[in-house]
Amino acid sequence: MKKKHLRALSSLENWLKEQGLLTKELNSSLELVRGVVEASVETKPDIMEKLPPPSEINGDLLGIALYTDGGCRGNPGPGAYAFVVQNVVGEVLIEGGEFESHTTNNKMELSGPINGLREIISILPSLGKDPLLTRVKVMTDSKYVVDGMKSWVQGWKARGWRKADNKPPENLEYWQQLDVLKNSFMAIEWIWIKGHGGHPQNEYCDKKVNEAMDEHLS
Repeated sequence: MKKKHLRALSSLENWLKEQGLLTKELNSSLELVRGVVEASVETKPDIMEKLPPPSEINGDLLGIALYTDGGCRGNPGPGAYAFVVQNVVGEVLIEGGEFESHTTNNKMELSGPINGLREIISILPSLGKDPLLTRVKVMTDSKYVVDGMKSWVQGWKARGWRKADNKPPENLEYWQQLDVLKNSFMAIEWIWIKGHGGHPQNEYCDKKVNEAMDEHLS
């Protein structure tokens, strides 16, 4: 963010010079502001400088991109999930995550979209947006989550939340939460992204997951 402000100051200074409006007083003021910006301490990197606009919702003004990831060290074992939400121009609307001392990989993969969607529902009204007029694309490297939401859930519901063998699905309460949450939006599309394939947002979420586990397990 600091670099962004300094670039803006330089652009303003150049424009004033071109227009012949850069007086000594204005120049002194600009130098004072530049000094304050350069001396400021950034306690958190600007995510927007790290993450590009989401290509999956390119041009969709009603679109919101939710990227999620989850992981576990040992299965079951300690784990974490993370998510980041962006609008069409790349602004990070919210990010989050959580560590759990005893969980499974699939539970963490499911927890990312559950909590990400909840946060989207919570923040959209403050942005003047209606969730029911919003299209969400959920990007995850978990085929378990994508296949479940695109095909399995429909069959389970038709059988009274039972699998073909008449047993309840594993992590049933998580699937039911996602099934309820999807009704809060105009549409939700589930997209699989190859893990560790260089996708910026997926790599970011993976990093946050591992940082959370490192912090709690060190």
